[in-house]
Amino acid sequence: MTDDAVPDLRASDADRERVTEVLRDALAEGRLDMEEFEERLEAAYKARTYGELTPLTRDLPAAGAAVPAPVSFTKAPAEQGGWAGRIVGGGGTSTGGFAVMSGFERKGRWTMPKRFNAFVLMGGGEIDLREADFADREVEINVVAVMGGVQVVVPPGVEVVVRGVGVMGAFEHPRDDGPPEPGAPRVVIGGLAFWGGVGVERKVTRAERQRLKEQRRQERLERRESRHELHRARREERSEERERRRDDRY
Repeated sequence: MTDDAVPDLRASDADRERVTEVLRDALAEGRLDMEEFEERLEAAYKARTYGELTPLTRDLPAAGAAVPAPVSFTKAPAEQGGWAGRIVGGGGTSTGGFAVMSGFERKGRWTMPKRFNAFVLMGGGEIDLREADFADREVEINVVAVMGGVQVVVPPGVEVVVRGVGVMGAFEHPRDDGPPEPGAPRVVIGGLAFWGGVGVERKVTRAERQRLKEQRRQERLERRESRHELHRARREERSEERERRRDDRY
């Protein structure tokens, strides 16, 4: 592992597959015998951190390399233009939502203003920021909910600060609230909930959910193929061993 990698950082399925690819190449090139290959392959699938993965390829060349080099687990810096491209400045597409015994929603591609005011009376509203642009790096949602509710949906990585007051009501904090991503906007949620509530949840977009599903499916197929290759290699090894023994008898 490189000096700037973090040994205790959790490894992903993609990281484990990168290691198994190097191991398969090493087996094919004769750098590992079958016993060493099986031991390292099993250790790769069981590994949970970079510190457990790195020793498995430390003495092997990376795929396609001419000189030995360990598999690098240093994460590349975040690409420019991600969150920065979504903080567009200016005014918002909509500056407020109003619902009396009815509902409102703001979702899809829209621009979240620096301040969004929402009022619901015996009604409901949804403010979905997953595909939204932002007028500023810090935006504020001010909600007054009377016998009604407002649901705020934010994408992973966005920092959320909840400052609202509930009177026989509540302002919820998002679950599984991890550290914010570099450059992500900050969403401050405040106001008053009287016999009502304001909920906050994190969700990925439908397109991202589908992409992650397809990625997991592809990784399962690759792991299955790796196991098939291992079984084929074992059969060939046994067959060669039987032939050697038969030749030795004659």
